[in-house]
Amino acid sequence: PILNSQVRRIRGIKWSQTHRCWYLPMDEKCCREALKIFSGSANTDTSDLRTYLVKRKEVAMITEEIPAIRARSPITAKTLVRYAISDENMKALYAFVHTLVLKAYSPSTIKNYKNEMMVLLRLLGDRAVDQLDTKQIKSYLLWLLKKKNYSEMHLHTAINAIKFYFEKVLNRPRTVYEIPRPKKPFTLPAVHGQQSITTLIKGTENLKHRLMLMMAYSAGLRVSEVVSLQVNDLDTERKVIHIKRAKGKKDRQVPLSERLMKDLELYLKNFNPGTWLFEGQAKGEPYSVRSAQSVFQKAKEKAGIGKKSGFHSLRHSYATHLLENGTDIRLIQDLLGHNSIRTTVRYTHVSTRDLNKIQSPLDRLDL
Repeated sequence: PILNSQVRRIRGIKWSQTHRCWYLPMDEKCCREALKIFSGSANTDTSDLRTYLVKRKEVAMITEEIPAIRARSPITAKTLVRYAISDENMKALYAFVHTLVLKAYSPSTIKNYKNEMMVLLRLLGDRAVDQLDTKQIKSYLLWLLKKKNYSEMHLHTAINAIKFYFEKVLNRPRTVYEIPRPKKPFTLPAVHGQQSITTLIKGTENLKHRLMLMMAYSAGLRVSEVVSLQVNDLDTERKVIHIKRAKGKKDRQVPLSERLMKDLELYLKNFNPGTWLFEGQAKGEPYSVRSAQSVFQKAKEKAGIGKKSGFHSLRHSYATHLLENGTDIRLIQDLLGHNSIRTTVRYTHVSTRDLNKIQSPLDRLDL
């Protein structure tokens, strides 16, 4: 927070939501202002932080684990050192990330595994992670479960990250960590009725935003798939959409809605996008996932939909409405790109196709 407050003062500097970094014009005046902050010549409050950055070239990202941030107290060099990762463990972290990249893991998986690995490395302090044995790792996992209140899915990610390091980076034998896990709750996906979807889309006046919502609902796309669509992915002649390298690095084809094609033709004429179908604020950059989620939330508020749901509920609604209209569940599995039919079967629990055939005993009473 301290460093960000100083960076914001630099003339012309902006934040890139897509690349998650600051950028500024390449001119002498801007660069001089930036250098003043990091060289210490500017009158700033970052002396402690600068001292630490000079002392250590490699610093782990500060997360919510730091009590000083939670308490909104000043961040000092002492606080940073306390939660820093040792040089030896930093090398282990680099090897860990590099192996993930070489094995072509997805960016989201790399990020999640790295975060879990950093929690462990911060806790170890100066002790080398390579020295941990199975008993100590199990004790750490139980600590995550009991003290940190990790959910089953979260703990599963932590286990996978640790197993990857010891088995793939250090090439040690496979190890099974028998950890008692809480029973996973069975939750139903959030689904909107067709009338709610109609109100949602009609109330969105911005053509680009409306088309994004229509695209997600008409083809059951994830938000990441919507913002990753390229103009060439739309085959209007065959009326199909090519979804490339989606979750699990799988390609698939889904039908291109005829109703969608009307708005799509108007959109392409007015916006004239380049490579990406939905461009962000900067020309040539794709729309960000966070911005797309914000578009959905604003459209939901405008439509007066109080149900708690996110952008992904459009995909849930697509699958449920197909099922209610009599589409074979195996075909829905292929359209959604699910590996297992068990993932698709859960939509049978929210479908009203069979529920509407059941008459409540109350309705038979002569009241």
